[in-house]
Amino acid sequence: MTTKAKDYYKILGVPRNASEQDIKKAYRKLAMQYHPDRNPGKEEWANEKFKEINEAYGVLGDPEKKKQYDQFGTVGDIGDIFRNRNTQSTFEDVMRDFGGAGLGFDFLDGIFGDFLKGRNFTFRTFRTSPGGQARVEFNVPQGASIEEIFGRPSQQPPSRNVNYEITITKEQAAKGIEKDLKRKGKKLRVKIPAGVKYGSKVRLRNARMTTDGQPGDILIKIKVK
Repeated sequence: MTTKAKDYYKILGVPRNASEQDIKKAYRKLAMQYHPDRNPGKEEWANEKFKEINEAYGVLGDPEKKKQYDQFGTVGDIGDIFRNRNTQSTFEDVMRDFGGAGLGFDFLDGIFGDFLKGRNFTFRTFRTSPGGQARVEFNVPQGASIEEIFGRPSQQPPSRNVNYEITITKEQAAKGIEKDLKRKGKKLRVKIPAGVKYGSKVRLRNARMTTDGQPGDILIKIKVK
């Protein structure tokens, strides 16, 4: 059985040409809409929707990840929202909105629980100043930062990357083409740009998270016949 990349634009309800501000605005609106406290009796559904929009914004809110997604259709993961300072800052703003609206935070441990398993991290420590202004505090292990908790190593061991080859015709190389790559029952859409040369490589960054459930790039060498 094959799966295709999620439509993050549809999840956030924005067009593909939406501006960075429009994407951010849509995410903040949906975060408030899908908070479990605002969906009594449908908490499980709300949790899944909240997880979806965080994953979508973690990709579309980061210009580099968005570009990769638009080109290759690869998916991200729930931790992506913390790997870019702008998307992390927006998440923190949403937490302040939650606090200002009297909404709770305990559900976040369930949302990010699988991703944070074994990392001694929790969202449950939030404080409010005497003036009523909510601010978010992340409870992380001593000596660690949130970037270290969610970040990936700057260089992945070569063994984590896998290599493939795709053969295309000269006409396809000249015009560009989209092809499907199947790995472990999962399908990735590979967009090969026009004018590609023999021996060129296309990198699907962190695509092994989709196919293998673990970090690693998929490198595709292009052969032109």
